Amino acid sequence: MQIGDTVFMFLGTVMVMLMIPGLALFYGGMVRSKNVLSTTMHSYGSMAIVSILWILLGYSIAFGPNGNAIIGSLDWSGLNGVSFKPNPDYSATIPHNLYMMFQLMFAALTPAIISGAFAERMRFSAFVLFTALWSLIVYAPVAHWVWGVGGWLRDLGALDFAGGNVVHISSGVAGLVLALFLGKRKGAESTTPHQLPFTVLGGGLLWFGWFGFNVGSALSLNEVALTAFVNTNTAAAAGIIGWIACEWLFSKKPTMLGAVSGAVAGLVAITPACGFVTPGASVVIGIVGSALCYWFVTSAKKRLGFDDALDAFGLHGIGGTWGGIATGLFATKTVNEAGANGLFYGDPSLLWKQLVAIAATYLFVAVATYVIIKVIDVFVPVRASEEEESLGLDITMHGERGYHESV
Repeated sequence: MQIGDTVFMFLGTVMVMLMIPGLALFYGGMVRSKNVLSTTMHSYGSMAIVSILWILLGYSIAFGPNGNAIIGSLDWSGLNGVSFKPNPDYSATIPHNLYMMFQLMFAALTPAIISGAFAERMRFSAFVLFTALWSLIVYAPVAHWVWGVGGWLRDLGALDFAGGNVVHISSGVAGLVLALFLGKRKGAESTTPHQLPFTVLGGGLLWFGWFGFNVGSALSLNEVALTAFVNTNTAAAAGIIGWIACEWLFSKKPTMLGAVSGAVAGLVAITPACGFVTPGASVVIGIVGSALCYWFVTSAKKRLGFDDALDAFGLHGIGGTWGGIATGLFATKTVNEAGANGLFYGDPSLLWKQLVAIAATYLFVAVATYVIIKVIDVFVPVRASEEEESLGLDITMHGERGYHESV
């Protein structure tokens, strides 16, 4: 075990944790004022629920030994055998329980991202049940496929450095399923963000936390980690440029909401690729990713007619999909010998592997998410009533208001 790597991973872990309040602010500022607390509650609720389930079962399902290609074992349930001693299957230089906590932050953030799709119209009781079931039935197995010893996508050779499939595609696809299941919000077309400075601050915290997310996935402060650091920042900046360029071209005015959305789109797109590609490639990945997300959010979503309230699929699903494809195009062993060469470096097979991983994630997450929400709806009404939605979920679900008029 190395003390330097341990300190590095501790900092990376708490930086990813900061993405939870960052996402709460990012999403909270974009909803109507009567739903700001219920929206932020989704982020903090996800942190609470998943933190407990990850300790009890989730970590073992995702990473437990003696599993198979689809799912881990239950050997590490309740963190049995997960201690300060490093586990060489995942990292020989940091404590095993620190690695577990790092992965916990990813697991908690993912359902919080999904909540952007159903903001302003889902009952909190249904959210609690969904988050608990989804984190164990969907997130943990997909994490095992990609990162767990013996996981079939890992053994296939598909690359996902920091969670393009595991976090972003899975959350985006789940969000799309829930948005379709719940239907549109009342007056969805006329809703506007109630507090954009919240969203801007939240976006900045996400950008900061993303360094822990991506750079920390190297598990050591080495050359690959520093490349991921450069690529992450570069893609975020390129994402801003790509989004506001599209706004300037099509609506004639670059917006602050567009800038922060572009940064997130660029960050999502670089996530699977950040430890495998050059900084030059990260510019292309960020710009193209934000342009694709802009197109989907502003055009395709309206044509398709569904209400992904805060664009969980538009940013994370589309951005993550492009990022996975881009990894198959731009990955090079000159950056990371443990990776692979992509199509532009002479090996088209990696692109095929990336497409298989993306398709498998879409199919499994979509079907499993639909089954989970249908079962929940049998026992608990998933959507808020018209009256509850009209009054706002803050007061009807939580008995509090985000804002009070001064006397």
